Amino acid sequence: MQRTLIIDALNSEAAQPTIALCGWIRTRRDAKDFSFVEINDGSCLTNMQCIVDTGTPAHAGLGDAATGAAVRVTGELVPSPGKGQKWEVRAQHVEVYGLADPESFPLQKKRHSDEFLRTIAHLRPRTNKYGAMFRIRSEAGFAVHDFFRGRRFSLVHTPVLTGADCEGAGEMFRVTTLEPGAKDLGEDFFSRQCNLTVSGQLEAEALATGLGRVYSFGPTFRAENSNTPRHAAEFWMIEPEMAFADLEDLMELGEGLTRHVVDHVLTHCENDVNLFDSFVDKGLRERLQHMLAAPFARVSYTEAVEILQKCGKSFTFPVSFGTDLQTEHERYLAEEHFKKPVIVYDYPKDIKAFYMRQNEDGKTVAAMDMLVPRIGELIGGSQREERLHRLEARIREMGQNPEDYWWYLDLRRFGTVPHAGFGLGFERLLMMLTGITNIRDVIPFPRTPGNLEF
Repeated sequence: MQRTLIIDALNSEAAQPTIALCGWIRTRRDAKDFSFVEINDGSCLTNMQCIVDTGTPAHAGLGDAATGAAVRVTGELVPSPGKGQKWEVRAQHVEVYGLADPESFPLQKKRHSDEFLRTIAHLRPRTNKYGAMFRIRSEAGFAVHDFFRGRRFSLVHTPVLTGADCEGAGEMFRVTTLEPGAKDLGEDFFSRQCNLTVSGQLEAEALATGLGRVYSFGPTFRAENSNTPRHAAEFWMIEPEMAFADLEDLMELGEGLTRHVVDHVLTHCENDVNLFDSFVDKGLRERLQHMLAAPFARVSYTEAVEILQKCGKSFTFPVSFGTDLQTEHERYLAEEHFKKPVIVYDYPKDIKAFYMRQNEDGKTVAAMDMLVPRIGELIGGSQREERLHRLEARIREMGQNPEDYWWYLDLRRFGTVPHAGFGLGFERLLMMLTGITNIRDVIPFPRTPGNLEF
């Protein structure tokens, strides 16, 4: 089925005597002598206006097709006299692939709430907002791969099914073939407990000790019963790991990746970003451009705590050394104090995971979080503990069994190397890029507590 994408037709350098477009009708207005039909195929934000003259075979083919109908329009691409549009199509033939009953089709030409659109997630990509959202998601994903490819990282695929808990949090989805009520794990598929992964970090570390620089980009799962705008049970993570690297290298990588994706989206998704800047988060474009204008700030955890304690602001959660920074603290640092992204490093070891490298002070670890305006934490990572005895001791301190991590410890037994990595939540990156405040609206089909529709 040969056709021209609407984005390519709109960017045409010259009129065309014959062009075929396919799409869904966004609006139809009937006049005495002709009908205005605007169609969109998802390739861009802008619709193509088609003029269908009354009494022609094209008008007969159009029939009663209205908003939501899928059509193919063949005709002549000509300059448009209308303001704000370069081209339009004088229809010569219209074929209707599928009608949409105006009485029951839920996406009529009016504004719909995000809450309502979540109930019809299978149809919301046809709206301006969500079409723009998912095009930005696509371009941002491409930019991630482009960034790492340009730095000679190898893309790796880590397991979704795992017997390890990377975070040590225990909030994991269990996978089993046992009948309900059965408890003998020896009879289960893997003869042991199996979970959906919360992170591919441990396996990525193993691959980095052979390939040098790797990254994974895939789904991860958290069984947290959190009904907040920031949490989902299934989300996508970008997780690079680098051998022969320290915390400084990691901070530079995180900043470089973030700036690259922002620049790519601003360049390649101009109209889509403008939609969010106009209707969702005024000032979005300026804020994103500001992220590219100067280096990100950097501050130690200890200094960050001092800033928060002295700022005079009343926080819901009091802050002191040894407490984990909450979203309100992170946003204050990024939005009000530094007024740009900030990387906080050297966190207390007691609030961080077992695999983070202990600093010589005995109190902190070589960890870093990148905080950005409107979001809070975007990236979390660390230099990994490469010293075998330190890692074994830390695993025991956390109440876990070193034998469960025998292969992970082997990486320290055989040719151990300084290495570092982080995790970047892709959906939080998209929230930053669009100004959308609910994670449910940057994922096509969100999985949250009590919601497994679609």
